[in-house]
Amino acid sequence: MSSPSPEVLVRIEAAKRAVLAQVDFFHREFGRVRSDWKSDGTRVTAADIAISEAIFQDLRGRFPEDELLSEELGDGAAPVTLQARFAWVLDPIDGTNNYATGIPYCAISLALLENGVPVYGVIYDLARRVLMHGGPGLGAWDGERPANVKTQEKRDQRLLGFHSPVEKSRAPHAALLVEHFKIRGLGSSTLHLAYVGAGLLDATVDHNVKVWDIAAAVPFCQGAGGEVRYLERPVFPLKVFDLKMGRIPFFAGPPAVCDELEKLLR
Repeated sequence: MSSPSPEVLVRIEAAKRAVLAQVDFFHREFGRVRSDWKSDGTRVTAADIAISEAIFQDLRGRFPEDELLSEELGDGAAPVTLQARFAWVLDPIDGTNNYATGIPYCAISLALLENGVPVYGVIYDLARRVLMHGGPGLGAWDGERPANVKTQEKRDQRLLGFHSPVEKSRAPHAALLVEHFKIRGLGSSTLHLAYVGAGLLDATVDHNVKVWDIAAAVPFCQGAGGEVRYLERPVFPLKVFDLKMGRIPFFAGPPAVCDELEKLLR
């Protein structure tokens, strides 16, 4: 594993501290927080806003030259063209519907990008009370233990994270996948992908995500030995952050499982 540059290393430590500083609040408001609906039909809670503001205030104070990007920029926010060397992509609560209604599969997700490429991800898993973090070439950790994707599993026992596609043209994929995997739908795309890196799921397929849903889990999964492949054009390096961006269909898992999914889904 290569050593990160001093600029990356100091940001990794800052990211972990910034996320962990929100954990008590994250648990305290779980299942009881006030929520509302945005113009695109997605739910937002007061906790989403509070966590986003607190983490960005922390990072802005440490790294004023970095760009700070969040799903909670506001409904009318204009697209942001990335210009700085370092940028942060935050999803303050992935799985907001779960969080608001008291279903524990939700996470704080913070990604560090260098020149538009995710180099490290920090994810707090509320359900397991675990901080996951890692990046390609840097390793990955699920709490205190090293994280690694599964490399051996009986074919009829493999677990795949999957959410029903919003676009019905993708629905035939569901029929293919249930023939080859046991399906799990947790309501958090961040956790589906992160659980692949942690060795809890064998793979994940998702047609519904935006960049903030997976920006932190992509480097974490890669740091754990997994691959992330896109059914359309790759999203990284990220050039423009746009709240109205299209969905990003992708799949992820160990290389051999990705090869199998490639044949099934293409």
